Amino acid sequence: MTSPTITLALTGASGAAYGLRLLEQLILAKYTVYLLVSTPAHLVIETEMGLILPPQPNQMKASLDNLYQALPNQLHVFGLDQWTAPVASGSAASEAMVICPCSSGTLGALANGLSRNLIDRAAEVMLKERRKLILVHRETPLSLIHLENMLRLAKAGAIILPASPGFYQRPLQVSDLVDFVVARVLDQLGIAHSLLSPWGEYDR
Repeated sequence: MTSPTITLALTGASGAAYGLRLLEQLILAKYTVYLLVSTPAHLVIETEMGLILPPQPNQMKASLDNLYQALPNQLHVFGLDQWTAPVASGSAASEAMVICPCSSGTLGALANGLSRNLIDRAAEVMLKERRKLILVHRETPLSLIHLENMLRLAKAGAIILPASPGFYQRPLQVSDLVDFVVARVLDQLGIAHSLLSPWGEYDR
């Protein structure tokens, strides 16, 4: 039986930890992952996480396969100009797509139908095919342009899920805050996890 497929894109917003933790959880959940990493995201990942990803898709795949112990053929990495990738067509679209973190530039491009690269095109496919698209936007404060772009995308069917961690779980370290946001994404995808207990199960 073929495992479900999720497209995950990492763009140049701060918050690389969210995207990498989500990738780890999708691999642990035995999902097939189509991964796209923008050029600015490489810099953010190195700056925030100290992780240098190889620029070539096949080398990046080998590095991440080893880091997260992915199964054979579970992780597929595509270049931003690889227009023959399955994510570029509705006939081969994945079950859902998450852009985590989602930069304001990517948000604006999607809101205005601008396919500048494979990340934009893959998201455009999800919208036109009426499949789940989750945008984990990481920016503050928000300008009127940001808010209008979010509204436009929400009306088009996207789920706007800001990287806004809660504190009712009494976080003790940064990873707890990361897990809060990743757990919300997994909930939207319908993927079981143990990152966060449901509301009401915490001591008061």
